[in-house]
Amino acid sequence: MTRRSLFALPSLALAANDDGRPPVTRPRATAGDNVEPQWSDRLTVTVGAADGDITGSTERAIQAAVDSVARWGGGTVKILPGNYRFRNAVYLASHVSIVGSGPATVITKEASVKSALSEDSDWYDQEITLKDAAGFRIGDGVCIRAKNPHDNGNIVLKRTLVARSGNRFKLDRALRENAWLPGSPTISTLFPLFSGDHIGDLRIRDLVLDGNKTNNEELDGNHAGCIFMQDCARVHISGVTARNYRGDGISWQICHDVVVEHCHSHDNTGLGLHPGSGSQRPLIRHNKLEANDQGLFFCWGVKYGLAEKNTMTGNRRYGVSIGHRDTDNIVRDNDIRASGEVGILFRKERGFAYNAHRNRIERNRIVDVTKDESFGIDIQGQTGDLDIRSNEIRQSAGPGKRVGVRIGAEAGKVALVANRIEGFAEAVKDLRKAQG
Repeated sequence: MTRRSLFALPSLALAANDDGRPPVTRPRATAGDNVEPQWSDRLTVTVGAADGDITGSTERAIQAAVDSVARWGGGTVKILPGNYRFRNAVYLASHVSIVGSGPATVITKEASVKSALSEDSDWYDQEITLKDAAGFRIGDGVCIRAKNPHDNGNIVLKRTLVARSGNRFKLDRALRENAWLPGSPTISTLFPLFSGDHIGDLRIRDLVLDGNKTNNEELDGNHAGCIFMQDCARVHISGVTARNYRGDGISWQICHDVVVEHCHSHDNTGLGLHPGSGSQRPLIRHNKLEANDQGLFFCWGVKYGLAEKNTMTGNRRYGVSIGHRDTDNIVRDNDIRASGEVGILFRKERGFAYNAHRNRIERNRIVDVTKDESFGIDIQGQTGDLDIRSNEIRQSAGPGKRVGVRIGAEAGKVALVANRIEGFAEAVKDLRKAQG
């Protein structure tokens, strides 16, 4: 093991406090205090298929490195060139950065297997019994799905198999939901490739993640993706290719101050990038989002974010989608090309307070929407206080029934300033005027 890190972890802000206390100008490492110096060197552990501090080509080797570095208080896991196959997620830790070797580090999800459960398990149980255990192994990451026996709602649980006797497996944690046979419970080997939960101050960079979608079931971006983060903060993802996942490329839920830059998320069945519910201040820049169902999806309550200088090409439905309480965001200087239905969509939500207000759309190039009846920008519901300016919205493949900007009948204030709109059957279709 070497103690030289590839890069220093970012230090916390040392600016003056809003309450008048003086700024920290000479920080020291003090027990229990997160304000520290920006250390130039930290522990690095290398992982490789044939050599490295830890050798192996599965998630177990990389997980061992993450756990080791975390025990030392933080640093870097360096993944050497090679092909790695995962049967479970690597669970990340605070202050531990994952650094690959660029395109030479390729991590692929193994094919999923599935079985029905053959016995009831109660919410307090920590075990399940499979109807067919062929293909399941101890250590596998699994997803248990069922219908709630009380309200018929969906139950989705992610767990790890930690022990077995025949078809009977112990889980790493209790179910906390009833997996009863009337709810048709199933288990599948589904998981994100890298996962973080209630952690912060980490980086993931310079590697290729392949979801092997041809050989896997779907697991949506509320639960998985090539990278999936839940309740995290200060996460920096750069230089990552996230491809072929039967779900999202990169998804983060209730995560704050996430930076995603210079990444390529493509050919996923779900969303290219998914700043998820409640995520504050995302910074999304210089990414390529291609051939996903949707390119960039602002989920619920995503606020004060900036998406700039991204390229979104050939996404099957929408280039950008903004909706439920997604307010005070800026989308600027992006290339949004060949979207199937809409270049930028403001989704219809259930009432005024739930819509995506006070967003600014500027200096984007929205070129070609492919379906015959489609829109460069579509503003639905009671969305208002939008500033849409200096965009190029252009259709080159013939107008058809396409519209440059459609403003819904219930929409509020929309400022259209200095936009160049050409090649559409109708440049601006304002349904508010049609309503009188």
